[in-house]
Amino acid sequence: MKKEQVVNCQFSVWYPIFKKHTIKSLILPLPQNVIEYLLDDGTLVVSGSDHHNTQQTHTNNSDSDAEEDIQWSDDETTTTVTAPEFPEFTSKVLEAINALGGRIFPKLNWSAPRDANWIALNSSLQCCSLSEIFLLFKSSDFITRDLTQPFLQCSDQDSPDPVINYELVLRKWSELIPGGEFRCFVKENKLIAISQRDYTQYYQHILKQEEQICHAVQEFFNQHIQYNFLDEDFVFDVYRDSQGRVWLIDLNPFGEVTDSLLFSWEELTSGGEIAQQQEGPAFRYTNSEVTVQPSPCLSYRIPRDFVDLSTGEDAYKLIDFLKLTKSQQDESENEEDVEEEENAPQ
Repeated sequence: MKKEQVVNCQFSVWYPIFKKHTIKSLILPLPQNVIEYLLDDGTLVVSGSDHHNTQQTHTNNSDSDAEEDIQWSDDETTTTVTAPEFPEFTSKVLEAINALGGRIFPKLNWSAPRDANWIALNSSLQCCSLSEIFLLFKSSDFITRDLTQPFLQCSDQDSPDPVINYELVLRKWSELIPGGEFRCFVKENKLIAISQRDYTQYYQHILKQEEQICHAVQEFFNQHIQYNFLDEDFVFDVYRDSQGRVWLIDLNPFGEVTDSLLFSWEELTSGGEIAQQQEGPAFRYTNSEVTVQPSPCLSYRIPRDFVDLSTGEDAYKLIDFLKLTKSQQDESENEEDVEEEENAPQ
């Protein structure tokens, strides 16, 4: 995998080529001060004065001025942590979100914050405001990798890194059923393999419609993708809807930086059985509930109890936590009283 291949898989490079066959999207340049904010390792303070629904921005602007400082205090000092504001960028983002129907799926040049959906109140990547986008981005290792190490696994490390103009990509929100997503591997402009995207789950319809799915993806590739992309080796994701129509979702470099899902990169690059078969691409999917696996993004999550406490979803857990804290404080005060009595002069 070369650095040039990574550059060619940026959203703003491939979207104009395949615009008719993918989800409507808008691309905004990412200002340098926003990039610095996203990479700041300090306290996670979410910026943006858009905590209300974006569809109400033109009818109710009173909430937009209600940004409050976050206070962290103790017995000795009080520190005010204030999130930076980006008024011009915020305005452009809100305008774009409204133009896309008020709900969007955010990503950067290559990655979406799929590893951070645990932090969202709805456990979803659906966003209606810039503050929701910032919360996901600042919690995502995938986003940090885009911003700091986009060429980490390239074979031509000795060559200078291409200049990257970072962009915020806003995609119109669409309710995609995970069982309809597939990852396709192309080598030398030939579709060699197709993998179920959400391989951690068993979807009965895939087993029943194996031939139809494989044929639909192959036909979509032949008609719209093959020879139209800038590279001859690449990976693309598609979605097959309930009507059988195939949509392009994303394009990725052909290399280990991209998850090979139910294949191994050794299989895909060795030129062996998969690359040489003539009858069509190899198609792999989870074919029984026995092979269901945990989500690979689970390792990025915090314990569920932490989420419940932070959001107040489970009132009983919050009550138990407060009781435990009060009990510990009382025990600590009692221990201090005993020590004072023991140390008192006789």
